[in-house]
Amino acid sequence: MNFDLTEEQLAMQKAAREFAEKEIAPVAAEYDEKEEMPVDLIRRAQIQGFASVNIPEEYGGAGMDEVTLCLVTEELGRACAGIATSIGASSLASLPILLAGSEEQKKRYLRAVAEGKLAAFCLTEPNAGSDVGSISTTAIKDGDSYVINGCKCFITNGGYADFYVVFAVTDPERGARSLTPFVVEKGTPGLSPGKKEKKMGIRASNTSEVIFDQVKIPETNRLGKEGGGFRTAMETFDLSRPMIGALAVGLAQAAFELAVKHAKERVQFGKPIAAQQAVQFMLADMAMQIEAARSLVLRMAYHVGKRQQRLSHYSAMAKCFAGDVAMRVTTDAVQILGGYGYTRDYAAEKYMRDAKIMQIYEGTNQIQRLVIANGIL
Repeated sequence: MNFDLTEEQLAMQKAAREFAEKEIAPVAAEYDEKEEMPVDLIRRAQIQGFASVNIPEEYGGAGMDEVTLCLVTEELGRACAGIATSIGASSLASLPILLAGSEEQKKRYLRAVAEGKLAAFCLTEPNAGSDVGSISTTAIKDGDSYVINGCKCFITNGGYADFYVVFAVTDPERGARSLTPFVVEKGTPGLSPGKKEKKMGIRASNTSEVIFDQVKIPETNRLGKEGGGFRTAMETFDLSRPMIGALAVGLAQAAFELAVKHAKERVQFGKPIAAQQAVQFMLADMAMQIEAARSLVLRMAYHVGKRQQRLSHYSAMAKCFAGDVAMRVTTDAVQILGGYGYTRDYAAEKYMRDAKIMQIYEGTNQIQRLVIANGIL
């Protein structure tokens, strides 16, 4: 097995690292504290190609693989998980279009992402989180149009997106069997952002409700055939979950680097705490966990990216393991910094707050374990 990266992958990774260190890291704490989304910065990141890594070149993307997307996401997540989440949300929303969209839809909307347009993936509802089959948002056929009614919640970029990929049922009696994705553009009458969530972490990303009240869209905005939405959603998660794993790895790496720096500089009992075996063991465990998570994420991204067969449990492994690692590593980073780690003067507490969502969004880690078990059995 050859784990070497190609020259193109290394170049993309370097570009993401330089952008993250120059543009994202210096403002991460500010936007986290203000709980604001740096819209212009996120658009610049998309124009640089960081949300369209795996979009084919004919639609304005780089045409690279899922491994490269994960390399880029890790670098962005190392600088700020919140800002990286908003960049990644446009990438996530592009996947149903890539999987089920027509040639015209791909040219229109995928190119828009590459040009800096923000997108949002609208699946979750107040009563349909892990249980996608309970979605109640409806899209009822009306001539050559559909009328959408319902409410989506916890939607990243919900208050700022230029277009939304919305999953709705076309026949309430058939429920999930009629689930279908649609594209709804900003400014469509009846479409409005709802309550903005005040979150524990990833505060530099916008998370809000999205309300659909008699939203009328043309039939040409439907992605694929009616009833194909459940499969499209699951295939989307197969491709997106390694990206969340990579984001978690980047976050864990940042926390680890801060802990190492502090351990070398903090002197107690006449020597740096890094000389204490208790701290050394914590750092060793953190390093092992991060390397294991990174290797798993890239390996799973490689296999899933081939798209030769459904490998949902591989994708789930990447997201689940890396998410758990991010939580453990960031918690240990706070512990190593001690009282300083508990203050906002240091980034450790932000890393710990940001890490928790890695075990929740894109499917909770409990759901991931069910997916893994189903794949095994």
